[in-house]
Amino acid sequence: LDVSSRMTVLGQLWLRALIQLGGIGIVTRAALAAAALGRRTSLEVEEAAAGPTSLMPEGGAGALVRSVVRVTLAIEAIGAVLLWLIWRDTLGNAGAVWPAVFHAISAFCNAGFSTFRDNFAGQAGSLPTLAVVSLLIIAGGLGFLVFEDLQARLRGRRRRVTLHTRVVLIATALLIAGATPLYLFFEWDHTLASHGFVERVANAAFMAVTPRTAGFNTVDYEQISNPSLLLTLALMWIGGSPGSTAGGVKTTTAALLALLFLARLRGRDTVSFANRSVPDATVQRAVGLAVGGILLLFTFVFALLFTEIPSGSVVTDRESFVHLVFEAQSALGTVGLSMNKTADLSSPGRVLIAMLMFLGRVGPLAALEAMARRSRRKQPYRLGREDVLVG
Repeated sequence: LDVSSRMTVLGQLWLRALIQLGGIGIVTRAALAAAALGRRTSLEVEEAAAGPTSLMPEGGAGALVRSVVRVTLAIEAIGAVLLWLIWRDTLGNAGAVWPAVFHAISAFCNAGFSTFRDNFAGQAGSLPTLAVVSLLIIAGGLGFLVFEDLQARLRGRRRRVTLHTRVVLIATALLIAGATPLYLFFEWDHTLASHGFVERVANAAFMAVTPRTAGFNTVDYEQISNPSLLLTLALMWIGGSPGSTAGGVKTTTAALLALLFLARLRGRDTVSFANRSVPDATVQRAVGLAVGGILLLFTFVFALLFTEIPSGSVVTDRESFVHLVFEAQSALGTVGLSMNKTADLSSPGRVLIAMLMFLGRVGPLAALEAMARRSRRKQPYRLGREDVLVG
């Protein structure tokens, strides 16, 4: 549905409320899950003191919710003011208020809904708009624990930031810095051909930010090149960071998988980074989440092939297959991007996509909380070991 023309003002207010409540609720729940995972025995107090759990506000769940709301509203208010200042010349002082507030919330909560008919395609030439929205998306995707850690460091309550914060910041920077030149190269003479040099760079950077997992677009994703399509699928799969408003398997999961691969290449038994070793249980959780994400995507794409492609064409219709893979990965990562396929889905297909969005948003948290419960139930025995060849 076109939000700008098909939704009334009341409908847009309700949509904004759902986006806001969903963002705050999911961040709070993720922080509580991190706290549950951080509980360790007394013999491991040193690790617990240096981990994300130590960043939780004192006062229990109530203090946590208040802190999340305070940080969220502060960042959204700053973003809304900046967008209002940018848009007031074209939309008017009063006319720019609602779009500024709506898009600030939608960007920080990584929702991707827009009150503009063409999403952000009409803003492709506005570099300040792209910069502010990109920063809001990045801020929403970093996670509450990162903000708490950085505040503690700036106030002198910590001598160094946690390993979690380092991994999140470095992984986020590498993903954006690595994807931007790739999009610029692949789309230079394609979807970005009508822009000047600076605008091409800005839009390429926006394309690197928005798949993780905001869903705004300045280009038609049905028209992007195949390499850009594959890159977008990868970014949607990774998503944002733990304790954030973003979806995906998370930047820390992707980082730990890369570090695990490097450790095995070097013949090391433990995964380490920044002079710190990562607990084996954490690495195993990362592997479990990644495998679960892949299996979930495979299962739903397989189901969509039979609900969306006629039986006579299911074997040969490659174009629809690519569209469905993109649609399913966008749903799993709660991204919101589409190759113009969503409106054409059948009723069973829409139900499958809705289920996939729900599982992609709450599934990882549910899995982590289940792992936390299992980890506190120590088995009094271990089965005998027997090796299996791999590779």
